[in-house]
Amino acid sequence: MYSGSMVALVTPFKDGGVDWQSLEGLVEFHIKNGTHGIVPCGTTGESATLDHNEHDEVIKAVVKAVKKRVPVIAGTGSNSTQEAIELTIGAERAGADGALLISPYYNRPTQEGIYQHYKKVASSVGIPLIIYNIPARTGSKIEPETLARLSEVKNIAGVKEATGSVDQAIDVLRLCGDRLAVYSGEDSLTYSLMALGGKGVISTVANVTPKEMSDLTQACLQGNWAKGRELQFRLMPLIRALFIETNPIPAKTALSIMGKCRGDLRLPLTPMSEGNLKKLRQAMTDFGLI
Repeated sequence: MYSGSMVALVTPFKDGGVDWQSLEGLVEFHIKNGTHGIVPCGTTGESATLDHNEHDEVIKAVVKAVKKRVPVIAGTGSNSTQEAIELTIGAERAGADGALLISPYYNRPTQEGIYQHYKKVASSVGIPLIIYNIPARTGSKIEPETLARLSEVKNIAGVKEATGSVDQAIDVLRLCGDRLAVYSGEDSLTYSLMALGGKGVISTVANVTPKEMSDLTQACLQGNWAKGRELQFRLMPLIRALFIETNPIPAKTALSIMGKCRGDLRLPLTPMSEGNLKKLRQAMTDFGLI
């Protein structure tokens, strides 16, 4: 299964549409700096405001740009099971190596509903699926016992844990063992979850610091815990700055400052406030990004 630093890639926009040239440039930026996997069309990629055609085309463009050098794990989640199936089939046809699916949001299914949702999607495709557990955005948590059931489904291969709870991660690792790879969905908990047996991170911060996130996960995978801890400590001020407003507002703003793409966002997301922009710039300066 996949391991290391996988970037939850932003979707660059220009003049109201996708900026295809910048998207290709971002992929090369990550390949050059050691990112282990590319995750387009997730929350950080503003998937909620991509229409279905854009969603498919972004995945195709990333697959084409990556050229099989690292895995592409496409975001294909929806609160409609049928729509999630259609998006995931589309990603598989586009050549994605796997898919990342958020737990159904707003309609807040029971644990049985969550189980049946993922099982149904998994039965519709052949690529491995990673479940995304983020209660702050979905309104419901996938319990460790439900993840243990899902780990028995053939091509459900991992979970992105973004509950913010180390207790949750411990229970998932204990109940699922080697049947389910656990990835941190919180950049600040990457080291902690990997020390417990996690396989890596699906990272927002890697958008602006791909090498450092790659080095952090590699150190942990190799058992070099002193180096991993040092890198986690060094990244913390920047991690906090990159979540000072709703993701991906700060990440896109930082990439714009770095000259990697424009900072254009789609409503309802809006540009950073001046006060927070000043704090972000200071964190980037302190880290040596600008």
